[in-house]
Amino acid sequence: MGYTDQRFDVNLSILFTELPLLERPAAAAAAGFTAVELWWPWIDTATPEQSELDALKKALEDAGTQLVGLNFYAGQLPGPDRGALSVPGEESDRFRANIEVAAGFAASVGCKALNALYGNRVEGVDPQIQDTLALENLVLAARAADRIGAILLVETLNKPESPLYPLVSAPSAIEVVDKVNAATGLGNAKFLLDIYHLSMNGEDVSQVIAEYAAKTGHVQIADNPGRGAPGTGDLPLEQLLDELRKAGYDGWVGLEYKAADAAASFAWLPAEARAAR
Repeated sequence: MGYTDQRFDVNLSILFTELPLLERPAAAAAAGFTAVELWWPWIDTATPEQSELDALKKALEDAGTQLVGLNFYAGQLPGPDRGALSVPGEESDRFRANIEVAAGFAASVGCKALNALYGNRVEGVDPQIQDTLALENLVLAARAADRIGAILLVETLNKPESPLYPLVSAPSAIEVVDKVNAATGLGNAKFLLDIYHLSMNGEDVSQVIAEYAAKTGHVQIADNPGRGAPGTGDLPLEQLLDELRKAGYDGWVGLEYKAADAAASFAWLPAEARAAR
């Protein structure tokens, strides 16, 4: 068991960020990885030019990397925003405009998981209004994902770093997942289990795994404290990933940690265990 038994991918929106976007897939490949994931790469627009989408597709293919996870448009991320789909007005409109763009791009590169960040609470707006809007938008996103044979992911973040984000516990995200599946009847909404965020919230990660592994569609890791590579903090990441595997999860584990030198940060994972299996 342990790390060598997992399927890892590199999050190119937090690692290799010293490089231009189109050079990052090749950098991940040079480090031995064949699978990558991305936050929505164009934070200023939900609907980039087709030429930009084509260039990213070519960069992924030229590097021999498979995109296994993609966020829908999420506002200024990294930055103050934590998604757009529950934010009334222009941000919700941008999210809706992005749904077919993101799903179309995912389909073009064979990506089977789309992550929809819920969005922050907005001062002066009734949370119920935001939640109703969120469900409408998540249903649209789930249907678009289903059309390309993909799953829709709903993620828990952590309250210390995202104080306005309402989904800051595993049960709160699971509740949204269940509501989306009930509304669509598709069953393709899944939980994005981010071990770092759960631990920052003080949750019992082993308990979350035991309860929700069957509803989990993607996993992300970083050590805590510090959000660094495995071994830089004190989380028992190897043990937790083993627990996930034993609970039936055999999907991707995204490396969503910070490192000043990404290539040097992978020393914890033997080179022969980095390519997707």
